[in-house]
Amino acid sequence: MPKNRIQEDIILPKGRGKSIKICLFGGGEMAIKARQSADLVISPDEFNKYMDDKKNAKSLARQYDYFIAEAPLMATIGRKMGVVLGPRGKMPKPVQPGADPSNVISTLKKTTSVRTRERKTFQAHVGTKSMSPEDLADNIDAVLNRVIGKLEKGKINLDSAYVKTTMGPAVRIM
Repeated sequence: MPKNRIQEDIILPKGRGKSIKICLFGGGEMAIKARQSADLVISPDEFNKYMDDKKNAKSLARQYDYFIAEAPLMATIGRKMGVVLGPRGKMPKPVQPGADPSNVISTLKKTTSVRTRERKTFQAHVGTKSMSPEDLADNIDAVLNRVIGKLEKGKINLDSAYVKTTMGPAVRIM
């Protein structure tokens, strides 16, 4: 990865403030364990519905925030759906077969993704307007500290930081 490029999943101390949708690729025992915590479980026999139809795969990528998969299935998913999930930064997180995915799912529900591409800017969800200012500040601190820690020259590489609501004006905080 080029210098000062960032692609991180950051666990927010106060959560995202909204529901995050998670899809699991897996079968057997893992699928049974994930039914309570994942929003969608796709078993290996249902793969072709998404993997052979690019339109369905794109729709799936739009609907879900994070994907997790049984580790042995990662090669197949990468080969068939990597073209759709990869550019969106949504490649599945691997989970060992037979493991309980509910811990991974509960962690992802409090996670935000930070990703820089060609430009030096990035955006990250840190909460909702209904959250308290203190909770939002904790989440913003967590994101900034992680980003600063990843940059080669630390805080010197950071020019500015803004906070804004979806349709509101941007407010400079740094």
